[in-house]
Amino acid sequence: MEMHHHEVSVLGSWQLAPEILIPLIAIAYIYLKYAHSTLRQTIFFFSGLMSIIAVVNTPIGARAMDYFSLHMIQHITMMMVTGPLLVLGTPASFKPSGAIFRVMTQPAVSWLSYAALMIGVHLPGPHNFIMENPWAHTYLEVPLYIALPYFFYFNLLDRNLINRRVSPAIAVISLFLMMVPETLTGFFIYVSRGSLYNDMYTLDDQRRGGSFMWSGAMIIDTIWMSFAVYHWIKSEERKSVEVDAEIAAERAANGG
Repeated sequence: MEMHHHEVSVLGSWQLAPEILIPLIAIAYIYLKYAHSTLRQTIFFFSGLMSIIAVVNTPIGARAMDYFSLHMIQHITMMMVTGPLLVLGTPASFKPSGAIFRVMTQPAVSWLSYAALMIGVHLPGPHNFIMENPWAHTYLEVPLYIALPYFFYFNLLDRNLINRRVSPAIAVISLFLMMVPETLTGFFIYVSRGSLYNDMYTLDDQRRGGSFMWSGAMIIDTIWMSFAVYHWIKSEERKSVEVDAEIAAERAANGG
C-alpha cells in the first residue's frame, strides 16, 4: 500500500494490496480445507476476512495514509470488528499448544498488549513514523491490528465455552474495562486544540477521526459486551440445569 495524492478523488481510489490480499486468500483456503467448522462459524470467519478487505482494498484503505478519519475507520474495523469475528469463526477444535500463542492469549498479557497498541499507535511519535513510512503501516501496523485483537478476544467471546481461560463474568468485565483506553484515546484526539501530527491532517479531519474512535468504540464495545453477557446468562442457566440434575439423581439414589 502506497501513499496516494489528494488530487485523486477519495471514491475513485481503490487498490489491490496483494501483500495483504494474498495472505487472506491463503488463510481462507487453509480454513476451508482443514477447519472442522459449523456453518455459523464459517460465516463469522469469512465475515472477518471480508471486513479486512472492506477497509484495505476500498477507498478507505487506499486513502488511509492521507486522511486521519479514514485511517481511524480502518483501525476501528480491524481491531473491534475483524478480531471478534475471526474468534467467533474459530472451531472449538482449534487448540494451539505453542508457547507464544499461550502467552499472547494469557488474559492479562492479551489485555495489556491490546490496550498498548490502541494507545501507542495514536501517540504523535509512533503515528508520525508509521505515516511517513508506508511499509510500517503495511507490514507492522495492519498485522498487529489483526493479531493482537484476536489474542484479546480469544478468551472473551463464546467458543462453545471450551478451554476458556476466564469466566464469563470476567470476560464481561474485561470488555468493559477496555472501553476506557479506547474511548479516552478518541476523546483526547477530538478535544485537541491543535494538530497532534505535525499538520499531517486538517484539524477537522483529526477531530473527525477522534470522534469516530470515541463514539465508535462505545457502540461496538456495547455490542460485544451484550454478546458476552448473553453467553454469561446461558452459562449460568446450564450450571443451574446441571445442579438440578445432580440433586434429582441424588434423590433418586436415596429412594426418595
